[in-house]
Amino acid sequence: MKVALLQHTPDPELTVALAARLCYSKVGIDELKQKLTNSDIDSFLDKIMSLGHQSVLEHASFTFGIEGISRVTSHQLVRHRVASYSQQSQRYVSHKEQFSVVVPPEIAKNAEMLEMFQEQMSQLHECYARMVDGGIPAEDARYLLPNATETKIVVTMNARELLHFFAVRCCERAQWEIRAMSVEMLRLVRDIAPVIFRSAGPGCIGGPCPEGKMTCGRAQEIREKFHNL
Repeated sequence: MKVALLQHTPDPELTVALAARLCYSKVGIDELKQKLTNSDIDSFLDKIMSLGHQSVLEHASFTFGIEGISRVTSHQLVRHRVASYSQQSQRYVSHKEQFSVVVPPEIAKNAEMLEMFQEQMSQLHECYARMVDGGIPAEDARYLLPNATETKIVVTMNARELLHFFAVRCCERAQWEIRAMSVEMLRLVRDIAPVIFRSAGPGCIGGPCPEGKMTCGRAQEIREKFHNL
């Protein structure tokens, strides 16, 4: 898996702070910008986050390039609707020459199951290639491709949606692959907007675990993990 932060709103925390201050100020944007110090930005953002006034976070956006994830994970990812996606097409990109798959760790550590998995993938690849060679369009041959097929995707989310995404997908109850991806996304944006994402992470970071009886029971351990991310 490879996760890269391709682009983001320049100085996102300044942008968010300006938007928030404008709501309560008589002066213009240029004057507000001149008056805001780094300390002002940090304290104002802390206040916004504590009060839950998160609509202004939508002014800051982040674009990620993600490679080496399975179609299992991309299908979960696109359920987050307040985002933009551009995914490698299985209709126009043929997998005849290279059929890459993601192997789940639980399968990888079991020699017998791994051999079975690899055998099935090999057979599917052979069948796919024969179909393409036989004149079947890639858009039809792709019906053979399994959920394990590796894909690439570009994702853009605003800061408000990212906070929700992290709360759901960084949780220990999230599927392992999307959890690993979301944790890496959080690590990247925290470098760019440390105040906004200071308390980002699974739902248990800011209070009791929201999973109820389905809790992993390791809330304190998880909080320490994300505090030191």
